[in-house]
Amino acid sequence: MPPINTRLKYCFLIFLIAVLPGALLAKNPPIETREIAYKAGDKTMTGYLAMPKAAKKGTPAVLVVHEWWGQTDYPRKRARMLAELGYIAMAVDMYGDRQITGHPKQAAAFRTEVFSSAKNVRNRFDAAMEALLKNSPAKAGKIVAIGYCFGGSVVLEMARQGVDIAGVASFHGGLDTPTKAVKSNVKAKVLVLHGAADPMTQPEDIQAFHKEMKSAGVDYRFIAYEGAKHGFTNPDADFYAKKLNFKALGYQEKADLASWSELGSFIKGLF
Repeated sequence: MPPINTRLKYCFLIFLIAVLPGALLAKNPPIETREIAYKAGDKTMTGYLAMPKAAKKGTPAVLVVHEWWGQTDYPRKRARMLAELGYIAMAVDMYGDRQITGHPKQAAAFRTEVFSSAKNVRNRFDAAMEALLKNSPAKAGKIVAIGYCFGGSVVLEMARQGVDIAGVASFHGGLDTPTKAVKSNVKAKVLVLHGAADPMTQPEDIQAFHKEMKSAGVDYRFIAYEGAKHGFTNPDADFYAKKLNFKALGYQEKADLASWSELGSFIKGLF
């Protein structure tokens, strides 16, 4: 019979081979992904659905709204990350036909079209939510919306308009809005994850946001990450900063990881 130390090593190896992989799989369940075509008015949108293969009716769901570049691979990656955490997630299309650009002028034009009216933004968001409910086991009342940059502005706008969702989280999103929050109208809890070194949002914008949220009695939390610039969660921010000579942009790993952790706690707290 092998000595005790050798037997303990064997037992430990058996544990690693037989038990540990199952534990890891439990944290990262197998997921499935697919594209979904849906309509918003006369536009055809392309959603990207990611969810655990074992998702059941009522599994909490998250709508992911893209940056102003359009539905690039980045929001799709975030949808997959959420699915690996056990949530149903869909990267939405706010522009139609999954239009993507790398040019700021075109991106600004896309954004202007979406925000041409409060009703237009709402219609496109509602269409995405309906597509999510139709094509997955997601259930109304157990949906969260998160957004990056332009997408952050969108989800905050939806909260202000009183969309019936559990919560919204904005990552380096704009704080200004054509629709001010009204007392008792905002149903969603609000989380804002902001870069403290983001020159695209001025101190007076932040002050006005706090005043607006407090006046409307919104359940909200605002977190600013020291040294983080605009786009701090997206590694591609450094590429665009260099390509466009736009120093306001920049990725920061520390703020990226911390904000993602905050989102996880936020969603768990809602459900």
